[in-house]
Amino acid sequence: MQYSHLGRTGLKVSRLCLGTMNFGPLTSEEDSFAIMDRALELGINFFDTANVYGGRAGKGATEEILGRWFGQGDRRRERVVLATKVYGKMHDGENQGRLSAYHIRQACDDSLRRLKTDRIDLYQMHHIDRDTPWEEIWQAMEVLVRQGKVLYVGSSNFAAWNIAQANGLAQHRNFLGLVSEQSLYNLAVRTIELEVIPACRAPGLSVLPWSPLWGGVLAGAESGEGRRTTEIVRQRAESRRSNLEAYLSYCRELGESPADVALAWLLKDPVVASPIIGPRTLEQLDQTLHALELDLSADVLKKLDEIWPGPGGQAPEAYAW
Repeated sequence: MQYSHLGRTGLKVSRLCLGTMNFGPLTSEEDSFAIMDRALELGINFFDTANVYGGRAGKGATEEILGRWFGQGDRRRERVVLATKVYGKMHDGENQGRLSAYHIRQACDDSLRRLKTDRIDLYQMHHIDRDTPWEEIWQAMEVLVRQGKVLYVGSSNFAAWNIAQANGLAQHRNFLGLVSEQSLYNLAVRTIELEVIPACRAPGLSVLPWSPLWGGVLAGAESGEGRRTTEIVRQRAESRRSNLEAYLSYCRELGESPADVALAWLLKDPVVASPIIGPRTLEQLDQTLHALELDLSADVLKKLDEIWPGPGGQAPEAYAW
């Protein structure tokens, strides 16, 4: 396994992050335990979840599965860099969501209880809250850090100016601020190259791409080459039919699986610390490891840009002089 620093911190995380959103709604608890055990065997030390994950099993169910897995002992908790999220509404009531200090404190304590742990290593704001001032948010996070309940703070689905504003005010407070941004990013969806990636690169944040395979489309799911096809995968594939056919053909020419090529493409950018993979089975987990060994040449990267054109670089050069 390869490792990378999480942003400008001294913390090292595996180059692949185990996403757990399927645990509970799609993957049984027994299979989830097996996947997490296997992840540790493979050297994956970075696990990502969220308080709202659980699907039909109910919000919080995924964190509870992780908590029961940690509870088995064998230093499972000590071997994992644990990331979860706050923002989503967990219960009825006016203050049961978003990023007020009231909700952050309550949500953190609830996640700690479900996860059966005394700390969250990376506490990520799941979405920007435009109604809560940063002074309030950072004060709440500072309290959690002082209490030892949170070690690092990250964001998810933030715009570039949100990241810049948040870290500017954190610096003013002599607080570390954001160390990572978790964004939708893959070969087919490259919008964050305009501003979010430059906004992360400058102050030293890591990008943690979610949906690195675009829900399975970039694994060839729609054509039967990847995981189980769903309606949303079919719709996405149809919307980018010509790109997808050219991509699958080129991957066959390379002799590599499309999923591995898509992950390897993300890993080429130093700002990307760890794409978030979401295996539903042990087989899917094992298959991702080859991406770490795949070194894409400049010619391959150029061809991938031709097949899946990005926005043209960062703003404003992407659309102006």
